[in-house]
Formats: sequence, structure tokens, C-alpha cells
Amino acid sequence: MPVELGNELVAFDQDDEGVTAKLGNGETVRAAYLVGADGGKSFVRKELGIAFEGTTDESIRMLLGDVGAEGLDHEHAHWFGAADNPMHGVVFTPLAGTAQFQFGSPLGDGDLDVETALPALQRRLDEFGGERIRLHDLTWSTVWRPNVRLAERFRVGRVFLAGDAAHVHPPTGGQGLNTGVQDACNLGWKLADGSPELLDSYEDERRAVAARVLGVSTALLQKYADGNEHAHERGAETRQLDISYRGGPLSAPGTGALRPGDRAPDAPLLDTEGKQVRLFELFRGPHATALIFGDAAADAPEGVPAYRILPAGGHPAVGEFLDAEGHAFGAYGVDDSRVVLVRPDGYVWS
Repeated sequence: MPVELGNELVAFDQDDEGVTAKLGNGETVRAAYLVGADGGKSFVRKELGIAFEGTTDESIRMLLGDVGAEGLDHEHAHWFGAADNPMHGVVFTPLAGTAQFQFGSPLGDGDLDVETALPALQRRLDEFGGERIRLHDLTWSTVWRPNVRLAERFRVGRVFLAGDAAHVHPPTGGQGLNTGVQDACNLGWKLADGSPELLDSYEDERRAVAARVLGVSTALLQKYADGNEHAHERGAETRQLDISYRGGPLSAPGTGALRPGDRAPDAPLLDTEGKQVRLFELFRGPHATALIFGDAAADAPEGVPAYRILPAGGHPAVGEFLDAEGHAFGAYGVDDSRVVLVRPDGYVWS
């Protein structure tokens, strides 16, 4: 079904067999499931009556907008203001694929009736020494306040929430969009399968992750509010590479460094012609993947692509790969032989 821009969801109801949705153009759509990915003000969430628990911090406000900036290098971010006070100045963040920057400037207690038009942004920049930079082509602007909110539930029957409809974050750390995209990855393959067990696991897995990430982004925001000199620093906790579903409904107990629910590692392999292939290339696509290490029995579920990985010194046949440097065996904790099933979203299943 094609994406219909400028059309909105105005009503929906569900039964045991599916969801009936009414659109703003008068059309009625019948579907097996409905996913509300309609932002922090989600119509879907409100119609479901799901509480959006958290706070809006009125003590922190920021002038934001997307704008062109003549005289600025678009390859880098830029900061105009006091080096020792990250809450006093103007930041420009280049927007990929455009010639614009996102303009951001924290507002003080005295900035009550703030104008958001282009001249106001220029005056703000001039105040912090940016007179030589000329702003132009402002596409939107607003006075932003940080929201830290988490939906009480991510699912009611056949209707699910994802992205900002389920959780809204401060922008610190760049966590919100990444978390929303991961919601979609987690939910998409489960919807395609339709298994009740898989669909039931979505809220358990993703709500816990969203709660944790909200803690990370909120702690970073507080560093800015406190004027912490390390507020601009970003550590491993913002990369989201350590997210795990260990202990979740789809993850059986395990031992060792890599267990069911963990992110499946990448590793370089060699095919029969000696060409390098990475595990992530084998995982790519909306399917689970079976990795058969050594001489383990080829015990993969029906329809799941399976690849045998041989240790260094082996001689791979067609459809087999050589772990010439031992990275794959090491990453998956395999001494001899083992079958590892990787979920479509790139996490270890078993």
C-alpha cells in the first residue's frame, strides 16, 4: 500500500479479527493490526486511553529552528557562546541531505515572550559573536521544552505504539529517533509472523529499553542544566550497542559472555573464492538466520537461511564460510561446534 501524505487517521475500532480505521479523506481501511507511530501527541495513544507518564520541564526552554547559515562549514557542528557554560550560546547542527542547520539556543529565565521569526534568531546569534554569519530560509521554529514521558502500555489488543507515540526524550544524546527505529525493527518481524507469543513480547522487550534510554538522555540534559563542563561528552551508553533482551520472554537462560537476547556480533568471513563476507551481510533482510559452527548438525527451522562456518584451516564448500582469523568463533563463544539462531532484528534467539 503506498504512503498517502496529507491524510490522517480520524477514528478506529478493533475486534478479534482486525482493526477498522477511518481516514480523513473518507476512506475506511481494514487491517490485521494498527501501529500508532504518530508522535508525542499521538492520536492513537489518546484514543486507547493509555497514560503518558512523565514530566514537561518548564524550567528549561530552548529556541529551535531549521535554517540556512551563510558562512558556516556544513561539514561540522558549530558553537557560539561561552566555552564554560553550555547553557548560554547558540549551536548549529548540520542536517544531513540538506543545506540547512538546526539552530538551538537555550533561553534564560528572563526570556519570557520569545519571538521565533528569522530576525529573532539572527539577533540571538549576533549576541554571541556570530555577526558574520547570515541566516536565511527559516523553515520552522519554536520554543521547545523537554518532555520526558513513557507510555504506560505499548499495546492494547491489535493496536501497538512505537516511537515518540510510546516515549519522548530530551534531545540530549540523540536517543529518541534511534529508539523509535528499534521499536519498528522489533515489532515489524513479529507482525509479519503474527505469532501471539512474538506479539506479546514486544511491550516487554521495548518498554524496558525505552525506560532505560530515557534515563540516559535525562541525565545528559541535567548536565547541561547544571553547567557541567563534560555535558558535551558522549559515552558508550549513548551508542545503544549494549541493548539486550536477556531475561525477556523470547530469551532462554544461557551461559557465557554471549547469551540469548544479546545483540548478535559481526565478524569477517571468507567465502569459497576467498572473498570477504561479513556476518551482518548474511543477517540483512527480514528473516532469521542460522549460524552452524563447525560440524554441528544443520538443525535450522524451516525457511530460515543457514550458513555453516568452519574454523581456520577448513575448506568451505558452496554455502559455507571460513572463519580465517577466528573472530566469529570468538565472538559467539564457540570452542568446537554450535548452532546459533539470530532473530530478524539482529539479536541472538538461541
